[in-house]
Amino acid sequence: MTREQYYVQYGAGSIDFAVVRRDRKTLEIAVEPDARVMISAPFDTPLDRILERVRRRAAWIQRQQRFFAQYAPRTPERQFISGETHLYLGRQYRLKVVPNGVGTVKLIRGFIVVESQKPDCSEITRDLVEQWYKRRAFVKFSERLELNLLRFPDSESFRPHKIMIRSLRQRWGSMSPSTGLLLNRRLIQAPLDAIDYVITHELCHIAEPQHNSTFFQLLSRILPDWQRRKERLERVMA
Repeated sequence: MTREQYYVQYGAGSIDFAVVRRDRKTLEIAVEPDARVMISAPFDTPLDRILERVRRRAAWIQRQQRFFAQYAPRTPERQFISGETHLYLGRQYRLKVVPNGVGTVKLIRGFIVVESQKPDCSEITRDLVEQWYKRRAFVKFSERLELNLLRFPDSESFRPHKIMIRSLRQRWGSMSPSTGLLLNRRLIQAPLDAIDYVITHELCHIAEPQHNSTFFQLLSRILPDWQRRKERLERVMA
């Protein structure tokens, strides 16, 4: 028995699923109570056939996931007050809001320190933190792009013509047909190896736009441990 991890794009988001190959004759799709999608398939089933089956059943899969999501615990909404924890590059930092007219955000010894004219106004604190995240995202993502391009034999063929950073609800990134790399601002909260996975994944789309067997072969050749990185991204950012 072998197990593989893949996903397909559907609408504005994606469907992640695991493939378990067994000694059986038919392909079966199941949605677990924790919303995981499990595919049981014969050993000799081509990947493209599995991907196509998931795409055809995508609406049903998402209905099942929404049903189970009704009973899942909800992550509390961030209040942006002192003492609250926030992620940066995969590490937890405690928020500390102090009175000051400057309006700055700094990392200081395990704290995200926010200096604000109105330290009791959580909306101002939220805006300052979000602006700081976005600035850090542009700097860090640009650095990681250069490092991840080195994974490719002909790196300049995989260089996007620009980087865009936005708050996205359902995806971590995308690559436009004109090779514009769009990354989710929330990625700055993820570990570096997870950020590298998303960037490398999107760079592979320059060679192969679709999530087919050719794409996954390229991704596995360039980043052999991509499944581990993807799982960590989902675990940390859940």
